[in-house]
Amino acid sequence: MPWWGVLLIGIGALILGAVAGFFIAVKYFKNYQKKNPPITEDVVRIMMRQMGRTPSEKQVRQVMASIQQNNK
Repeated sequence: MPWWGVLLIGIGALILGAVAGFFIAVKYFKNYQKKNPPITEDVVRIMMRQMGRTPSEKQVRQVMASIQQNNK
Protein backbone atom coordinates (compact mmCIF):
# COMPACT_ATOMS: atom_id res chain seq x y z
CA MET A 1 0.00 0.00 0.00
CA PRO A 2 1.43 3.41 -0.91
CA TRP A 3 2.25 5.92 1.80
CA TRP A 4 -0.59 8.25 0.82
CA GLY A 5 -3.10 5.42 1.30
CA VAL A 6 -1.91 4.91 4.86
CA LEU A 7 -2.09 8.66 5.40
CA LEU A 8 -5.69 8.84 4.11
CA ILE A 9 -6.76 5.93 6.32
CA GLY A 10 -5.13 7.61 9.32
CA ILE A 11 -6.82 10.95 8.64
CA GLY A 12 -10.18 9.22 8.10
CA ALA A 13 -9.84 7.32 11.37
CA LEU A 14 -8.92 10.53 13.18
CA ILE A 15 -11.97 12.38 11.84
CA LEU A 16 -14.29 9.46 12.59
CA GLY A 17 -12.92 9.21 16.14
CA ALA A 18 -13.37 12.95 16.73
CA VAL A 19 -17.00 12.88 15.54
CA ALA A 20 -17.83 9.79 17.59
CA GLY A 21 -16.11 11.26 20.65
CA PHE A 22 -18.09 14.48 20.34
CA PHE A 23 -21.45 12.67 20.29
CA ILE A 24 -20.47 10.39 23.16
CA ALA A 25 -19.38 13.40 25.23
CA VAL A 26 -22.65 15.25 24.55
CA LYS A 27 -24.72 12.22 25.55
CA TYR A 28 -22.65 11.74 28.73
CA PHE A 29 -22.99 15.41 29.69
CA LYS A 30 -26.78 15.43 29.19
CA ASN A 31 -27.15 12.31 31.36
CA TYR A 32 -24.90 13.85 34.02
CA GLN A 33 -26.97 17.04 34.08
CA LYS A 34 -30.21 15.04 34.50
CA LYS A 35 -28.79 13.10 37.45
CA ASN A 36 -27.06 16.12 39.05
CA PRO A 37 -29.05 19.26 38.33
CA PRO A 38 -27.08 22.45 38.88
CA ILE A 39 -30.00 24.19 40.62
CA THR A 40 -31.72 22.55 43.58
CA GLU A 41 -34.47 23.77 45.88
CA ASP A 42 -31.87 24.75 48.46
CA VAL A 43 -30.07 26.90 45.90
CA VAL A 44 -33.35 28.64 45.02
CA ARG A 45 -34.05 29.33 48.71
CA ILE A 46 -30.56 30.78 49.23
CA MET A 47 -30.86 32.99 46.15
CA MET A 48 -34.25 34.33 47.27
CA ARG A 49 -32.92 35.04 50.76
CA GLN A 50 -29.98 36.93 49.26
CA MET A 51 -32.48 39.07 47.35
CA GLY A 52 -34.15 39.95 50.65
CA ARG A 53 -37.19 37.69 50.27
CA THR A 54 -38.32 34.93 52.58
CA PRO A 55 -39.50 32.24 50.15
CA SER A 56 -42.53 30.12 50.85
CA GLU A 57 -42.53 26.46 49.85
CA LYS A 58 -45.03 27.25 47.09
CA GLN A 59 -42.73 29.88 45.57
CA VAL A 60 -39.77 27.50 45.64
CA ARG A 61 -41.82 24.78 43.93
CA GLN A 62 -43.01 27.27 41.28
CA VAL A 63 -39.44 28.30 40.50
CA MET A 64 -38.30 24.66 40.26
CA ALA A 65 -41.27 23.80 38.00
CA SER A 66 -40.42 26.76 35.78
CA ILE A 67 -36.78 25.68 35.52
CA GLN A 68 -37.73 22.08 34.68
CA GLN A 69 -40.24 23.24 32.07
CA ASN A 70 -37.62 25.43 30.38
CA ASN A 71 -35.11 22.56 30.29
CA LYS A 72 -37.39 20.36 28.21
